Amino acid sequence: MSALREHHSLSMLLNAANLARSTYYYQMAASQAEDRYGELKERIQQIYAQHKGRYGYRRITATLRQAGTLVNHKTIQRLMSELQLKSLVRPKRYRSYCGQVGQVAPNLLQREFEASKPNEKWVTDVTEFNVGGKKLYLSPVLDLYNGEIIAWQTSERPDYTLIREMLDKALRKLRPGE
Repeated sequence: MSALREHHSLSMLLNAANLARSTYYYQMAASQAEDRYGELKERIQQIYAQHKGRYGYRRITATLRQAGTLVNHKTIQRLMSELQLKSLVRPKRYRSYCGQVGQVAPNLLQREFEASKPNEKWVTDVTEFNVGGKKLYLSPVLDLYNGEIIAWQTSERPDYTLIREMLDKALRKLRPGE
C-alpha cells in the first residue's frame, strides 16, 4: 500500500481496501517496530543448538533462569513454536518384549548389601556416558565392605572385553589368600 500511496491519496486507498485509517497506522507502526523478543529468540536458538536440539521449552526456560533471565515458560514455548524449534528427543514407548533372554545369573546376595570383611562381596555394573559426542561405557567393581572402587575400566563398546579387563584389574589387586 505504501508503494501506491505515492500516486494516490491515502483515503482513496483505504476506501478501496475497506480498511480503517487507525488500522492502517497501527499496522505501519507494528511493521516498523523492533522485535520485542529478538535477543531472547537468539538466546533460545543458541541454547537449542548447544544441546543439539535435545532441549525442549522447559529445559530452555530453566537454563535461561539459571543465567538470570526471568521469562515465562509459555513465552519460551510460543517463541520456539514461531522459530519451529522442537525437541528431538521423544519419550520412548514402553515395550515389554525384552528380546532373546540369556541365562540369568543366580541372586547370590539376596539383597544383603553389607559385608563383614574386605573383599567378601563385590558388585559391578556398566554405565553409559556421553563424552565429547561419543558414548563411553564405564564398568567399576565396588567392594560392599567399605564402598571402595577396587578397579574400573572404560570402553567405547559394552562388550565382554570391557568386563574381562575390569575383572582382571580387580583380581590383580587381591593379596594371596583373599
